[in-house]
Amino acid sequence: MADVLPVLLALAAAVLFAVGAQLQNLGLAHIDSRAGAMCSICTSALAYWAVAPFFVDWAWFLHPALLILAGIGLFRPAISANLAILGMRYLGPTLASTLASTSPLFGVLFGIFWLGETLTWPVALGTLGIVGAVVLLSLRRGGRLASGWPLWSLALPVGAAMLRALAHVLTKLGMLYIPSAYFAGLAGFTVSALVTLAVHKVRAEPVAIPWRSAGPWWFVAGGLTHALAALALNTGLKLGQVVVVLPIVAASPIFSLLLGLWLFRRERFTPRLVAAVLVVVAAVVLIALNR
Repeated sequence: MADVLPVLLALAAAVLFAVGAQLQNLGLAHIDSRAGAMCSICTSALAYWAVAPFFVDWAWFLHPALLILAGIGLFRPAISANLAILGMRYLGPTLASTLASTSPLFGVLFGIFWLGETLTWPVALGTLGIVGAVVLLSLRRGGRLASGWPLWSLALPVGAAMLRALAHVLTKLGMLYIPSAYFAGLAGFTVSALVTLAVHKVRAEPVAIPWRSAGPWWFVAGGLTHALAALALNTGLKLGQVVVVLPIVAASPIFSLLLGLWLFRRERFTPRLVAAVLVVVAAVVLIALNR
């Protein structure tokens, strides 16, 4: 059971991230994306602080490892999200999403070379399967990619993928010294919220938040969901290996599509979707049965 628990937590995180993405997508019809992101990140931080007295050892704030966990909030999601958005602007959503799906590959490499984790054949095949399934869903419209983009723009989505993987590995590293998945989320979301608020304040024309509309509240709901997702992810990283947890969490777009199909009625069944789901299921089983 000890081997399976990180897999189950990673699956829970993937589903919760997908739910949060769908909730935030509902809010985009009523509010600017930057203001919505601020609502989401600040909600996640406030949710962690609301129950902090029950889960935090206040001595952790004096531990040097706090710098690792708090430092994550300086670049994720602030820098990684902006790189992803710029990547879509220059490359288009298809190629940008495809390159961004390499995040678990970076996570596996960081886990092996930085944390000394072991990559087995089942985990390697499962990782490639999940990455392949996400790429399969990204290559729409007959698999045609945008053309005419500058070569340097390829670094934008790849950089976003690398920063996301780096954030997860640093979280694992920080929890080796402060063994609390909750505190890791608290530190990261707090810094992210402060960075987001500071950027909002110094912006030449700050975006107003229409609290009387439904938009901000969808992002608040998404922020609460992402807070739970991060807790599941961090707990999985604490109990298991990066090379096992991150590839499964990377399957979140698959769950988002399934939610869009069954619950939000935005997607439709296609042979591509069915194939991707089957590949992900097989990949997760491979990783879960890894010995």
